[in-house]
Amino acid sequence: MSDVEFRDIEGTASHLATPSDFIALLKPRVMSLVIFTAFVGLVAAPGSIHPVMAFTALLCIAVGAGASGALNMWYDADIDRLMRRTASRPVPAGRVAPGEALAFGLTLAAFSVVLLGLFVNAVAGALLAFTIFFYAVVYTMWLKRSTPQNIVIGGAAGALPPVIGWASVTGSVSLEPILLFLIIFMWTPPHFWALALFKSDDYGRAGVPMLPNVAGAAATRRQILLYSLVLAPLGVTPALFGFASPAYGVATAALGAVFVHHAYRVWRAGDADPRFAAAKRLFAFSIVYLFLVFALLLVDRLAALFGWMV
Repeated sequence: MSDVEFRDIEGTASHLATPSDFIALLKPRVMSLVIFTAFVGLVAAPGSIHPVMAFTALLCIAVGAGASGALNMWYDADIDRLMRRTASRPVPAGRVAPGEALAFGLTLAAFSVVLLGLFVNAVAGALLAFTIFFYAVVYTMWLKRSTPQNIVIGGAAGALPPVIGWASVTGSVSLEPILLFLIIFMWTPPHFWALALFKSDDYGRAGVPMLPNVAGAAATRRQILLYSLVLAPLGVTPALFGFASPAYGVATAALGAVFVHHAYRVWRAGDADPRFAAAKRLFAFSIVYLFLVFALLLVDRLAALFGWMV
């Protein structure tokens, strides 16, 4: 973004912005997944937490996720303008000034980290601070524009919410939340690379080195299949380590098999699928997969707590 464009946006955006624009800065769809996985981590953790503290923890995690989204949109405004998928976001569209987005994100980040650290516990607060830093600085400012492995490494930020939820109850991190972290971490590459396959023109215009643009579609399809083959058994590990019931293990094994099936179809389709129909189906199912894995774990934990038969 040039200095002239920046000054023009700064001078006109303030009177164009609406509350919905600032809500959009929070990336509410991403935030909803963050809240859900953090909630599962919180409920799955051993011990108890006061309802007010639990609500505060989830609120802080949600606000922290929103802060990360706002900081991401502030920094990425120049490339967001070049992609159809993101051109209508508040900053590149000129409805919110870059300085306003930056101040909004920093304020929310500070508020969420301090409140979580003081009101809940220091470990959860530190993990939230690290998550925001990793997403806003390590991923957005460095990895995204410098390496096709941006999604692989940067996925750590999106995988941390259940760990923060767990730490909010226990004040510590153990094997169980690490397994939840690994499930999301390994889910992220095939999920986003499926999107990158049918949005490669967008990323190419913006100069973002996503895997299809750097290594090609064939290599991306292979990587999607390989990661899916690792993800499928990883989703079952909570049951294998006694953290979830056998019923959870059977259900997640079936979901993993469907995930691998979709990934296999993406790999087999190759250049014979010019409209990327298989990749679009995988992308859609990947969202369902992650939701169901965590929903099953939530039901499993609630069943254990209330003595339901599973």
